[in-house]
Amino acid sequence: MRKKTVQKSSTKGNAKSSTKSNARNSVKSSVKSSAKNSPQKAVKTVAPTVENVSVKQAVIIQEPSVEQNEQNIPTRQPDLGPRRSVAFIGSECYPFVKTGGLGDVMSALPKSLAKLNIDVKVIIPRYKCIPQKFQEKMEYRGSFDMNLCSDGKQYYVGIMEYQEDGVVYDFIDNDEFFSWGNPYTNLIDDIPKFCYFAKAALAALNYLNWTPDVVHCHDWQAALVPLYLRTCFQDTDVGRAISVLTIHNLKFQGIYDRKKIQYWSGLPDYVFNKDCMIQNWLDANMLKGGIAYSNKVTTVSNTYAREIQTEEYGEGLAEHLRYHNNKILGIVNGIDTDIWNPATDKLLAADYDEKSAIKNKKVNKKALQESLGLDVDEHKMVIGLISRLTNQKGLDLVNDVIPGIMDEHTQVVVLGTGDSQYENTFRYYENKYKGNFCAYIAYNENVAHNIYAGCDALLVPSRFEPCGLTQLIAMRYGAVPIVRETGGLKDTVEPYNEYENTGTGFSFTNYNGEDMLNVINYSKTIFFERKRQWNQIVDRGMAKDFSWRVSAGRYEGLYNYLIG
Repeated sequence: MRKKTVQKSSTKGNAKSSTKSNARNSVKSSVKSSAKNSPQKAVKTVAPTVENVSVKQAVIIQEPSVEQNEQNIPTRQPDLGPRRSVAFIGSECYPFVKTGGLGDVMSALPKSLAKLNIDVKVIIPRYKCIPQKFQEKMEYRGSFDMNLCSDGKQYYVGIMEYQEDGVVYDFIDNDEFFSWGNPYTNLIDDIPKFCYFAKAALAALNYLNWTPDVVHCHDWQAALVPLYLRTCFQDTDVGRAISVLTIHNLKFQGIYDRKKIQYWSGLPDYVFNKDCMIQNWLDANMLKGGIAYSNKVTTVSNTYAREIQTEEYGEGLAEHLRYHNNKILGIVNGIDTDIWNPATDKLLAADYDEKSAIKNKKVNKKALQESLGLDVDEHKMVIGLISRLTNQKGLDLVNDVIPGIMDEHTQVVVLGTGDSQYENTFRYYENKYKGNFCAYIAYNENVAHNIYAGCDALLVPSRFEPCGLTQLIAMRYGAVPIVRETGGLKDTVEPYNEYENTGTGFSFTNYNGEDMLNVINYSKTIFFERKRQWNQIVDRGMAKDFSWRVSAGRYEGLYNYLIG
C-alpha cells in the first residue's frame, strides 16, 4: 500500500480563520441553481511513523441508567468544576461538506456548546470536495502511521486544522480513502473508509495530546469509535473518555459481510457476537456494535427514541435497542437562528419579526408568486413542500391527494429532488394546474428561504422523521406546519385546538391519504374562515425557541451527568 502525505506548514501554532458570507439577492422574476465548486487536490510530503497501538481484551461496562425523559437532565449545571471538553466525530460538517441534517448538527451544536464555555473539537475526513477556500486555510498539525487491518497494515494519517467561532476543526487526511468527490460512494468502499476514519480520529487525539472528557460520535460512519475506545485505545489517554453515540437516522447502519468488517477494523474476535456486531450470522453491523459499547445513545427527538424500539421503526434493531433501553435518550435538534431569521434574512423581499409578520408575509407571498410563475393573489392559500422526494417523506400520500387539495383558492409549491416517479408526477401537476402549482425540481437555498417566508402553510407528511428541521424553520418564518405525528414532528408541533385556541400547527396520526387530506382541508377552513385564529397560530409558532441554545443546554447537562 502506498502511503499518503500532506504539505507541512511553514509556521507553527494555530491560526484563526474567519470567513464572511457574501450578501445574496432576494428572488425576483427568475431563480437559478447555484454553481458547484470543483474539488481541489492537496499537496503532500512524507510523514514520520509512530508506534502501533496494541489490541487488548475489554469488558463492556454497563453504565447506570437514566430515565428517558429529557426533563431529568438539567438544562444547565452550575460551574463547579474544570472546563469540560468534547470531541465530535462524524462524516460531514457544514460548511465544509454537507449532504443532509447530520452536516447541520455537526456544525451548529459544537458552536453552541462553545458558547457555554465547553472546549470543543470537531473531527471529520478531509474530503477533496471540501471547497478550496477552506482547504487553503488549513494548517498542518502533524502526521503518523497507524496499523488498521487485522494483519497490521500501516496507513498514513495526516492532521490538518482549521479554527472558527471558538471551535477547532481537525481534518483526517488520507488520499487513499478521501479522494472521492462525494463523501459517500458505496458500501464496498465506505466500509474500509469509515473503519479507518473511526480509528484514525482517536489516534489523532492521542497524537495531539488532547484528551476529551466526552467523545461524541454520530451515525454508523463513526459508530466504531466506542468499540475502539474500549479495545485498541483502552490503555491510552483517550481511552478514559466517555462515549456518546447519536443516531440521526436508524435506516442506515453500516451492515456488510462480517469477514470484511472484521478484517478492515482489526477489532478483536470477541466483539463479533450476536449481542454486539453480528447480524443475521453472516453480516456485521457497525451501528449495532456502537450501541452496545457506547455509554449513552441519543436520538434527535424523544418520540423517535421510543419509536426505534418498536418493530415498525426499529429497522431490524428493535430488540437490541430495547435491551439497551436504559442508555437511550431523545434530544430534539435545533436550528441555526442566525441563518434562519426572517428579521435579518437578506434573501427575502421584505424582512419581518413577530410584530410585522402578518403584514410583510404578504409582500413575500407576492414575490414568491411572481418569481415562480403563480397567479398573484394574496387571498389564495399557498402550501409549501420542501423535501427530498422519497417514500420516507410521505410523497406517495401527497401525489394521491393533490387533486383533492387543488381548487381556485389554493396554490402548492414543491421544492426538492429525488425519485424520478415523484419528480415526474409533480411536473405533471404543474402542467395540469398552471398558475396554481409549481414543481421546482432542484434544491436552491434562495428559493427555500422565499418559500418559508412566502407560503402560508408548510406540509411535512413523513412516513417517519427522526427530528425534522423544515417544520422548525417554518414556524420561525410564520408558516404554519401541517405534519404527520411521528418522531420530531410530533415533539415540536402542537396540534391546533379550536376550543381552547391553542397549538402551533395541524397534524394527523395515521399514515394514509384520507387523514392527511382531511387535516389539510381543515387547515384551509381555519385559514379562510377564522383568520384571527390563524394569525394567532402564526404568532405562537414564531414565539417558540427552537435555537441550538436550548438543545446545547440539554447536551451540556447530559455530559455533566455522565462525567460525574
